[in-house]
Amino acid sequence: MNIDTNYVGIDISKDSFDIYSEDLGHKKYSNDKKGFKEFNELLDGSHWCLMESTGSYHQQLAATLFNEAVRVSVINPMIIKRFIQMKLKRIKTDKSDAEMLSQYGREQELDLWEPLPIYVAVCKDIQSTLQLYFKQSTALKNNIHSLKSRGERSGILIRSLTRQLKHLRKEIEKLEVELEKQVKVEEQDLLSRLTTIPGIGKKTALLMIIATNGFRSFESQKQLVSFLGLAPCERTSGSSIRGKSRINKGGNSTTRNHLFLCSFTACQRNPQCKALYDRLVSKGKSKKLALIAVCNKLVRQAYGIAKSNLVYDPKHHSKLA
Repeated sequence: MNIDTNYVGIDISKDSFDIYSEDLGHKKYSNDKKGFKEFNELLDGSHWCLMESTGSYHQQLAATLFNEAVRVSVINPMIIKRFIQMKLKRIKTDKSDAEMLSQYGREQELDLWEPLPIYVAVCKDIQSTLQLYFKQSTALKNNIHSLKSRGERSGILIRSLTRQLKHLRKEIEKLEVELEKQVKVEEQDLLSRLTTIPGIGKKTALLMIIATNGFRSFESQKQLVSFLGLAPCERTSGSSIRGKSRINKGGNSTTRNHLFLCSFTACQRNPQCKALYDRLVSKGKSKKLALIAVCNKLVRQAYGIAKSNLVYDPKHHSKLA
């Protein structure tokens, strides 16, 4: 905490945002350019703004403040939730949330927020749309299967659903091509180097680059492994609690799922991954646990290659992973 800094907590929603700091008190503004301008006029070099990561609602305000050279931190909502619980606060309003964000800034060490590169933001939007289309595609296929299993006679419904499914597949194909194009323009070298890792295909490499901002968002392998939800979580306490260790499954589930599929190929083609898998299985560990360990190894290999500007080399890879 810096006593010369005024920490401004911002609780933001779709249409408005509430702010609180010890010097400004509580105020409310509209979540638009007019509200941003009115709020920014109150700020000076002593202010540091904090807000939760709330989907898309916070992004425009955070970017506006950043462009005005105002210090901004965007906090994981789960962290703020736990902080409020720790303080035993029972009242939850927009004003109280803004106050707690201000208090969090006074008590905790903060990281400055920077906007993602434009291509990463575009790719994340494409990914979100692709996930929506994949869900719709699955629903359509399930409906077609259900109608066929019931002996649908006229066929008009099946033809209609099939047309929609065909259209969705075309849109998915177009977006996947655009996704690859966006990444290649900015990260062609990194994409090429990542795909030299036996087991990691082009699609998984694309997902890892987008999820990690080209691996620039992480300072260590451990941070990246935890972000992707592959870090083991041990559950033991005293002599009575002996829970089974599991991965935390936080972070980016799409990338994690692709890495798990890659682990099957890596166990055959990647020497370090194969040795790890065989060693764990020979010790009596389950095959699933061994495959998750292989995912972890692939992430560490990818991180090492990204940071070293080298390609995969089985003879020297132990220095990177």
